Amino acid sequence: MFKKEVYISSTNPMRALIIEDDCYIAEALKSALIIENLIVEIAPDGESGAFSATTNDYDIVLLDTMLPKKNGREVCRAIRAAGKKTPILSISAKADPVTKVELLEAGVDDYIGKPFVLREVIARVRALLRRPHTLLGDVLCVGDLTMDTRSRTITRGKASIRLTRKEFDLLEYLIRNQNSVVSRGLLLEHVWDEMTDPFSNTIEAHIMSLRKKIKFKNSPPLIHTVSGSGYKLSLVS
Repeated sequence: MFKKEVYISSTNPMRALIIEDDCYIAEALKSALIIENLIVEIAPDGESGAFSATTNDYDIVLLDTMLPKKNGREVCRAIRAAGKKTPILSISAKADPVTKVELLEAGVDDYIGKPFVLREVIARVRALLRRPHTLLGDVLCVGDLTMDTRSRTITRGKASIRLTRKEFDLLEYLIRNQNSVVSRGLLLEHVWDEMTDPFSNTIEAHIMSLRKKIKFKNSPPLIHTVSGSGYKLSLVS
């Protein structure tokens, strides 16, 4: 179901909940997270997972989408309905655009398909744990730029900014990964879909347009190119 890879441990102990009915996958994920110095609990079905996630405090939830008793989307909605802002990494055997949209709309923060590489799972977990908690919700802020994901409105200072749907999705993904370098491959996977030509310049064109629209006089640039790696949204270059 996945390939083993080497991963590097971190130093800050946090709590993680794995909601997964495949005991082999669950134990493998648990072992990887323990090496990362996380305290890990496992829920074997959606019902017990939703109960644990809504009644306890975790720093991250790893959530399978195909679960007995309650599926992943239902679990995610229950977590968000309980007011929990816990980062949720969805692990799904389905990676089609419709499923991805449904997961994002249910409230997941990131997703990864099966089969997966443990190193990538750990990288996604690290990225989610690095996000400021103030970014997890409907209103995202970076400096004087504010994005309301529910009303799909953006302002910088007092000025309103109009973006295309794709520009909005691109900016949201960059904000949710603030201060982290986001590769071209990740943008293709999370903002576009598998029908997009990976050799086209669509990402570069959208980045250029987005930069122009959110760059205001006397305001610092927010989107920075990291040569050979990708892009980073940050108040400092």
